[in-house]
Amino acid sequence: MKQWLIPSLLLVLLGVLVWKLDDITDLTTSVIDSKPKVVIDKPNAYAHDDSFLYIQKSKDFVPYSRQDLINIFYSIFDHGYETFTFYCPSEYTNCLKDIEDITSNQTLITDIGNYVNPFNNFTSIKVITDSLGEVDVVVTKTYSEEMQKAVNDELDKIFASLFTEEMDINDKILKIHDYVIDKAYYDMEDHPNSGNAYGALIEGRAKCAGYADAMALALSRLGVVNYKVASEKHVWNAVYLDGKWEHIDLTWDDPVVQEGATITDSIRHKFFRIDTDTLLSYDTLEHNFDMNVYIELR
Repeated sequence: MKQWLIPSLLLVLLGVLVWKLDDITDLTTSVIDSKPKVVIDKPNAYAHDDSFLYIQKSKDFVPYSRQDLINIFYSIFDHGYETFTFYCPSEYTNCLKDIEDITSNQTLITDIGNYVNPFNNFTSIKVITDSLGEVDVVVTKTYSEEMQKAVNDELDKIFASLFTEEMDINDKILKIHDYVIDKAYYDMEDHPNSGNAYGALIEGRAKCAGYADAMALALSRLGVVNYKVASEKHVWNAVYLDGKWEHIDLTWDDPVVQEGATITDSIRHKFFRIDTDTLLSYDTLEHNFDMNVYIELR
């Protein structure tokens, strides 16, 4: 009887090893890697959960290339995180250098932010790294909770007053376009909130970024895939409707016309739902955007 005891125990042990093989492998890998596991919290209510040709959502927040890092920063912003920690794997030797290059490039980091809901966008980010590859990201958001509530309450009122059941999506977008232009005037004096939707919708004055934020928030509420487009001098909106990408520029549809001593703030639709060829036929100075970033608009 005893002669079967040891083989039986070995068979039982072997069965346990096979049963728990995945757990043992994960444990071994974590010990060898020695880096903590990335904690991925649930995105907030304003996350788009969209991927685009230039930028995609990160699945595991583990970078192995510069593009992976761009995707990670996009996902951090899109999820609405105020703090987040990820780790550079040892085999990605240029990881910390690429992080520095990305975060110090203001144009690139702004382009990344243009793909997220304005409520998840930022005024600044702080990135702290160490020699072991830990990366801590701290995000300072553009909109405070009080500003978000005020803008959301205003959008509730706007939607209730402007929309009817008979309207299709184009009618609704046109109504928002005209409402924002009628509500806001172009701010020539650089007030603090002119670059965001609070300035456009609550204070009634905006720069191009404020017009674009107001439209982006309304489009997202309507379930329309969109992002902001930036050139060196200007910001406007891109929308995906009827199977194609188009431009909407509220700023240029809100011209201030001066005739003698009379100043008129008018509404037009020249820059409402137009393609890129049409846009550039009107203007190439302020609308000369990077087609390697906003690829859908080529």
